[in-house]
Amino acid sequence: MWAIIKGGKMFKGSYVALVTPMYESGEIDYVSLQHLVEYHVKNGTHGIVSVGTTGESATLPFDEHIEVVNQTVKFANKRIKVIAGSGANSTSEAIELSQALAGQGIDGFLSVVPYYNKPQQRGMLAHFEAIADSTPLPLLLYNVPGRTVADILCETVAVLSKHDRIVGIKDATGDLSRFHQLKALVSEDFLLLSGDDATGCEFLCMGGDGVISVTANIAPGMMSKMTEAALAGDFALARQINVRLNDLHRDLFIEPNPVMPKWALYKMGLIKDSFLRLPMVQPELNSQNEIENVLHALNTVS
Repeated sequence: MWAIIKGGKMFKGSYVALVTPMYESGEIDYVSLQHLVEYHVKNGTHGIVSVGTTGESATLPFDEHIEVVNQTVKFANKRIKVIAGSGANSTSEAIELSQALAGQGIDGFLSVVPYYNKPQQRGMLAHFEAIADSTPLPLLLYNVPGRTVADILCETVAVLSKHDRIVGIKDATGDLSRFHQLKALVSEDFLLLSGDDATGCEFLCMGGDGVISVTANIAPGMMSKMTEAALAGDFALARQINVRLNDLHRDLFIEPNPVMPKWALYKMGLIKDSFLRLPMVQPELNSQNEIENVLHALNTVS
């Protein structure tokens, strides 16, 4: 029987939902991936989520998914925590992937609400309990109904929060009222993380434990400082930093994620190519211009 791992809020802070850089050939660009990991270590990011939605998990085959996580762990070299995306809409596939990733030196899993199937709440309970029972590592739930077309209810999260290894949730609903509902139903040691950059600052100021952020790909230092300020109770400073990030929060989502963050990182010279796996394609010219204007305003490109 595996040990109980609750307590300590192990994943507090600013976590980046990291892109997976690729060459125009479609192969993974591990040189750029190493540069990105160094960029986040240098800029104070508290942890990396490897091969989540922003990392194009939907189009990376099983072996490639594992290798990207493995290399991210290697490049991080224990200087920064690494959480692996391991969700699937098939419970057996999510278990198989989680078990394969568990030996890669990761710190935990992020597991998305099953997409496309539209499972009942009882189905979600059984799904996540089966995954959590299958490995000794901590698991974060991930609720993003805008992508999955399924919404795990706060009452279901409350039941799952009692599992020894289900330690928190990334809430990407953008609905701040959900924070209060969740807070009232879960114990103090259950992590509440924002997965919506536009509302992340307020989520933190309400008492959230951290963010898993797309914006942190582009502005990791500002995101970590904003998060640290909010966690320290300096809400005025957190909001002051966030005001500078608002345009970036908005424009990184004018096309489906991760189209814009990859383009931004390419323009910043942090990755060699902005290639995405089909069916994702390059941003429209007006979208390129819009995000480049924001990058100039933040002094991230010359």
